[in-house]
Amino acid sequence: MANLTLQKVHKAYGAVNVIKGIDLEVEDREFVVFVGPSGCGKSTLLRMIAGLEKITGGDLLIDGERANDIDPSERGLAMVFQSYALYPHMTVAENMGFALKIARIAPAERARKVEEAAKVLELSHLLDRRPKDLSGGQRQRVAIGRAIVRNPKVFLFDEPLSNLDAALRVHMRLELMRLHKALDATMIYVTHDQIEAMTMADKIVVLNGGHIEQVGSPLDLYNQPANMFVAGFIGSPKMNMLAVEIAKVSATDVSVILPGGNTLTIDCATEGLELGATITLGIRPEHLRIGQSGVFKGQAVLAERLGGLTIFHVDLDPHTSLVVQTDGADQTALGTPIGLQVDPANCHLFDADGRSLRLNAVQMA
Repeated sequence: MANLTLQKVHKAYGAVNVIKGIDLEVEDREFVVFVGPSGCGKSTLLRMIAGLEKITGGDLLIDGERANDIDPSERGLAMVFQSYALYPHMTVAENMGFALKIARIAPAERARKVEEAAKVLELSHLLDRRPKDLSGGQRQRVAIGRAIVRNPKVFLFDEPLSNLDAALRVHMRLELMRLHKALDATMIYVTHDQIEAMTMADKIVVLNGGHIEQVGSPLDLYNQPANMFVAGFIGSPKMNMLAVEIAKVSATDVSVILPGGNTLTIDCATEGLELGATITLGIRPEHLRIGQSGVFKGQAVLAERLGGLTIFHVDLDPHTSLVVQTDGADQTALGTPIGLQVDPANCHLFDADGRSLRLNAVQMA
C-alpha cells in the first residue's frame, strides 16, 4: 500500500480553472472519500491522481516520489469506474485476469491471483459465466476484482455504485467496507452522495468549486462543520439555516433574536460581532424537539412518515419554516400549534462570510 500527497495541485482547461490549489495527505491504508456536488472537481481530481488527466500545476507524490510525469500504467494504481466496462465475450475469470495477461504474467500465476480475488469477492462460483449472466452487483464486483488482481498501491473508485438501485447500493457499500478491511488497502472513493461518504470513510474531503472546504472524519464534519457549505452538505435531512439578529455579545457567547421574538444564547467565538448585525443560525433537524413550549412557535404542515422516524415541516411564519426529525411513533397532529425546543449546545452560528463561529471550530482548508 502507499501514502499519497497532493501539493498545490491545479488543473486548467485553457483559461478555465477547475482545480484550484489542492493540498491533501492520504495516509497508508486509509479510506478517503471525495464528496461534493456535481461539477465540484472530485472526479477530475481522481483522474489526475490516476494519470488520466495531466496536472497543470503542483505535485503528486506517491510514497514520496513525484508522479506527475509517470505513465498511468506505472503508478501502481488501479481504478474502478462508474461503468463496469467488462468484455462481453470473456468469462468472469478472463475479465479479471485480462490486465495480467497483457502484462505477460504466467497462466498459472494469473489463475492463482484471479482465484484469490474471486474468493475475497465471493465470485468463485461465477468464474465461468459471462457478464450478460450476472446481476449489476456481480458485474461491479468483477470490475473490482479486475483491480484487486493487480495488487495496486492505491485503489481509486469513481462513483462505482451510481448505476445500482437503492437496495443494491446499500449492500455494495457494506461489501466495499468489508473489502477495505480484508485487503488492508489504501482507497480513494469519489461520490456525490454524502450518505455514502458518512458511512464508508475514515476521512472525508469536501470539495466545492475546485477547492477543499474541509477535511476530517465523518463525525468531525457533522459536529464541527467549518462553514455553511459543509454544514448544509453533510447530514440528512439538511441543517436548518435561519437569519438571526444579534441582541447581545459577551466575550464567550452571543444572544440572537429568533423568528417570533424569543432569544437564544449560544457559546461561540465573538470577535468582530456587532449588536444588530445579521448572522446565520444552524440547527440540525434531529436536534429540535416538539413540545407545548419552546423557543420556536409554529405548526406542522407536512409529515414524512418513514417508519422508524418522522420528518415534520413546521411553519414558524409565512416565510420561515423548519424541518424537524423525530421518532416514527410521534403522533403530532398537522395544523395544530406546537413549540420547538433546542439545546443551545447543539446550535451552530455562522458569520456573514459563512464561517463557523464555534469556539472549537475547524478552520477552512
